[in-house]
Amino acid sequence: MKPVQLQPTSLKSTLFDLATYLRQRQELVEAALDTSMPILYPEKLYEAMRYSLLAGGKRLRPILCIASCELVGGTLEMAMPTACALEMIHTMSLIHDDLPAMDNDDYRRGKLTNHKVFGERIAILAGDALWAYAFEWIASQTQGVPAEQILPVVAQVGRAIGAAGLVGGQVADLEAEGKTDTSVEALHFIHTHKTGALLEASVVSGAILAAASEIQLEHLSRYAQNIGLAFQIMDDILDITATDQELGKTAGKDLKVQKATYPSLWGLEESRYQAKQLITAAKDELELFGDQALPLLSLADFIVNRRS
Repeated sequence: MKPVQLQPTSLKSTLFDLATYLRQRQELVEAALDTSMPILYPEKLYEAMRYSLLAGGKRLRPILCIASCELVGGTLEMAMPTACALEMIHTMSLIHDDLPAMDNDDYRRGKLTNHKVFGERIAILAGDALWAYAFEWIASQTQGVPAEQILPVVAQVGRAIGAAGLVGGQVADLEAEGKTDTSVEALHFIHTHKTGALLEASVVSGAILAAASEIQLEHLSRYAQNIGLAFQIMDDILDITATDQELGKTAGKDLKVQKATYPSLWGLEESRYQAKQLITAAKDELELFGDQALPLLSLADFIVNRRS
C-alpha cells in the first residue's frame, strides 16, 4: 500500500453539513425501501425480507450511489432504484453472514439476527430472494435512463457480488480463519472483494446512470476502492475498541475465531494511520469535480471517523 501525504481538510468541506445531508438521504432511502417491499404471499418470506431490510443502518451504499449520480449531473430519482437494490444486496450479505455456518451471530443492528427470528431455512431464502429482487428492481423501476446505461449497472453490481467480488472475498475470508500466516496481501484481497467491491459498485453505478465520462468513472472508481479498504480497516478497529451496544452486534468476534485483521498484522495505531492515508488518497481523486464533490468528500471523512 503506497503511503500518501496527508493534507488538511479544506475550509469549504468543513462547511458542508454532513449530519443534515445524511439524515435527509437516509429518510428518503428508508421511505423508498419501505415502498419497494410490500408483504405478499408467502407472507413469512416477505416478513423476513422486510425485517432485515428495514432494520436501520447507515444506508451508506445507497447514499454513495445517489451522491455520485448527482455529482455528474444525474438526479436522485434516476439513482434511487439502484440505490435500493444495493441495500437489498447488502442486507442479503448480512443475513447470510450471520448464519451459523458463517459467523453465527445472534444480533445485528441491535436486533436479533434474521435466522434467530425466522429460522435458518427462511433466512437463507430471504437472502436469496433479496438478491434476485435487487436486479428486478433496477431493471423494472429505473426511469429516465437509457437502457444502454442501465445494462452496465446490472453488470457492475453482478460482478461486485459474485465470485469476482463479495462471495469470492467471503470464501477467502473463511479459508483464512485460524491461520497465523495470513499476509497483508491476502487480507487486502479478502476485503477489496468482500467489502470494497460493493462499495465501489455503489459509487460507480450511480455515475454510470448519469452518463459519466470514462475519466470521471476512473477517478470515482479509485475513490471508491480507497474508501472501501478504509471502511474495512475501521471495521477491524471497531471490533476491538467498540462495545456490543455501539456496534449493534457482538464485538471481539474476530479475535475469538483467530481471524486475520489489519490490527492483528499492523497494530491499532498503524491501522488508523493507514485508514487515514487511504481516505486522503480517495479525496485526492475528487479534485477534478471541485466543490460539487463535497458530499463524497465528507462521506470519506465519515468512514474513517465513525464509531459504529
